[in-house]
Amino acid sequence: MRMDARVDRRHFLKGAVTAASAATAAFGLEEQILVSHLAQAGPVPSLPDDALTPMPRGKIGNVSVSRLICGGNLIGGWAHSRDLIYVSRLFKSYNTEEKILETLHLCEQQGVNTILTNPVSGGVINRYWNEKGGKIQWISEVHPTPDDYKTTVQSAVDNGASLAYIQGAVGDRLVADGQLELIAKTVTFIKESGLPAGVGAHALGVITACESAGINPDFYVKTLHSEDYWSARKPDQTTEVIRNPHDNFWCSDPAETIAFMKQVTKPWIAFKVLAAGAIHPEQGFRYAFENGADFICVGMFDFQVADDANIAIAAVSDSRRERPWQA
Repeated sequence: MRMDARVDRRHFLKGAVTAASAATAAFGLEEQILVSHLAQAGPVPSLPDDALTPMPRGKIGNVSVSRLICGGNLIGGWAHSRDLIYVSRLFKSYNTEEKILETLHLCEQQGVNTILTNPVSGGVINRYWNEKGGKIQWISEVHPTPDDYKTTVQSAVDNGASLAYIQGAVGDRLVADGQLELIAKTVTFIKESGLPAGVGAHALGVITACESAGINPDFYVKTLHSEDYWSARKPDQTTEVIRNPHDNFWCSDPAETIAFMKQVTKPWIAFKVLAAGAIHPEQGFRYAFENGADFICVGMFDFQVADDANIAIAAVSDSRRERPWQA
């Protein structure tokens, strides 16, 4: 990990915060907004003295996972675009298969040893392993239905996934439909297939229902972000994420999530910690780790990987959290 990748941008951000009033004259609108938010957030956490500090890790089952996990949305093209209709196509045009291979390599260079993504990305991950000698681990989503809860699990196993979990929107829907037994059978089948098993959710009710029912996944994947961003949920919008038509929030209950997860002794991967790109990593990473997340899953373009790795290392190092690390 190069010194310039670890340090240069942080020096820029510290200078930008210190000189915010002067910078607004020189920066464009986007940069002015960024500097304003950073100034409001307080001082930027300092990097550890050793610029080569490795990415911290924790264990889920017997798998060692980097605290920062690469999310699969940007690689797969499942973009949250709010009302911009071209964004998914733009992401797919930029992230060619060759670019995806480059991004995975950059992740590993920066200590990000795991990606969480949809099973359809199994092909490009296997290509990265086979052609580029990559070692990045894969957490695969699975999508059980009442008619078939085994096929996507078996696909994850066959394609070399290291962990598997019920995808968040699927978990929301199954609990809303009263299908807790299906969640339990899927978790059991994942474990019987030799992988650590997780349950994902946008709605906190999925986690509370699993805990109450005695379902015993190895980890949870639950959204967490503050509501301190411009396009956050408005007062007249429903709080039910599963029925949200506006694509502008993914955690409608951050305070409740933080409070409940303090009682949960399983590892927690927080996702949507940047509210799909609306919150700066300096703020979003710190918020997630300080409020109990053991890992964060973040979609990253190639040009964001080094910066995000820097910020994640500092956020973990400086974290002041009430919830003990569960991994």
